[in-house]
Amino acid sequence: MADVKDYEEPHADRIASSTPAPALPEGTLDPVYNAKAQTLNGAIQDIGMGRYQWQLFVVVGFGWASDNMWPIITSLILPPVTNEFAPSKPPLLSLSQNIGLLVGAMFWGFGCDIFGRRWAFNLTLGITSVFGLISAGSPNFAAIGVFAALWSVGVGGNLPVDSAIFLEFLPGTHQYLLTVLSIFWAFAQLLATLVAWPLLGNMTCEETAETCTRSDNFGWRYFMIAMGGLAMIMFVLRFFCFTLYESPKYLMGRGKEEEAVRVVHEVARRNGKTSPLSLADLEVHSQHGQQGTDAAAALQRKLQKVNLTHVRALFATPKLAWSTSLIMLIWAFIGLGFPLYNAFLPYIQATRGADFGDGSTYITYRNLLIIAVLGVPGALIGGALVELPRFGRKGALAVSTALTGVFLFASTTAVTSDALLGWNCAYNLMSNVMYAVLYAYTPEIFPTKDRGTGNALTATANRIFGIMAPIIAIYADLETAAPVYVSGALFIAAGIAVVLLPFEPRGKASL
Repeated sequence: MADVKDYEEPHADRIASSTPAPALPEGTLDPVYNAKAQTLNGAIQDIGMGRYQWQLFVVVGFGWASDNMWPIITSLILPPVTNEFAPSKPPLLSLSQNIGLLVGAMFWGFGCDIFGRRWAFNLTLGITSVFGLISAGSPNFAAIGVFAALWSVGVGGNLPVDSAIFLEFLPGTHQYLLTVLSIFWAFAQLLATLVAWPLLGNMTCEETAETCTRSDNFGWRYFMIAMGGLAMIMFVLRFFCFTLYESPKYLMGRGKEEEAVRVVHEVARRNGKTSPLSLADLEVHSQHGQQGTDAAAALQRKLQKVNLTHVRALFATPKLAWSTSLIMLIWAFIGLGFPLYNAFLPYIQATRGADFGDGSTYITYRNLLIIAVLGVPGALIGGALVELPRFGRKGALAVSTALTGVFLFASTTAVTSDALLGWNCAYNLMSNVMYAVLYAYTPEIFPTKDRGTGNALTATANRIFGIMAPIIAIYADLETAAPVYVSGALFIAAGIAVVLLPFEPRGKASL
């Protein structure tokens, strides 16, 4: 690892000169932290997009894939699990999953600002894979519900942690890649439904079957083994085949500036380059004030870790408080609208398909595969839209979110299975554009030292409202259009709220 010299002449001015303007305007952050973050942004910008970042792009993509794949897995197994165990309230499976997602989002999201990104990054996939594999042996509905909650604790931490890590190593000129990461999200849906089609389409009970035994319905168990095994492969590749360095800006925010400089030099070495950054480049900013970091004493540090410093920082100014509150509200609306429809999409396709006269298990999962294919171009479209001048993140997010709701309303007009399939394809295309932009925009508007907490707040709002979706589904008739109308209205409301967001980070570097 490259040596760090304590007393070199500062290079901060030269390093920062090529850095895009910060995403958050002056006055919204601790000024000393702000200056040091811009210096580190300049160092990462000088290093450029290289081998380390592209490897990180792939392993972070595993987290993106997991975040979409496992909720879809739950929705895909809901019909055969319901047929086999005959529970009185099938949506309880989705409820248990959403409770696990909430716990995971809170624990890993807040925790990564306290104990760092590395452990959270590596453990989330491991927990998901272990409980996913175990769930294949579930003897009853209660057991599969418990395992769904446990694997979701791992899933819930993927996006809050992974988005923070990736953004903090990205040059400002390549932050659009945070949007392109959603290609993994779309491919995960495609892969899950591709595997489900033969296993669930041919090896589970038909929707119209009077009885459903374990031996006739083994397909969903094979499916869980396949998906749990895939998650285990991702975990092994991430843990054993890739060395993750702690975020330099996270280390700087905790007062570990020498370690931060060492990481920058190591990333430069991995990319075949060198960096002029020295410890003096960061220390020079301390002459203008004291940066807020943990106390040196271990006891004080432990006590300080449990306070609300990171949360208060996100509401430090009126503009920052408005931004944080509004993005939480948007995540909350989407958190209720998306699972209210998506979690029960296989069930809706099967039951309404049966009403249309073509609701066989095979056709249901074939149609779900066709819908999933449309998610792939959605992620790519999102990556292109966010860089459009005068449109940017906010324009792409507002339009795609509102159109997602419009297509849901349109799906209620379907009188044939093909028409329902067509509207669902349009809905999935727009929802993938929406998520691609939302996952990129959210971490960009939070400062690094509080980014894990900001991601955790939005994810927690998303998961809390997500818990309401299966509760509504229990008491609402899924065979009527009522849940679809509610879901569509929530998406349109979220799209309107996006217009009111104060920050547009297109072309600017995150802090």
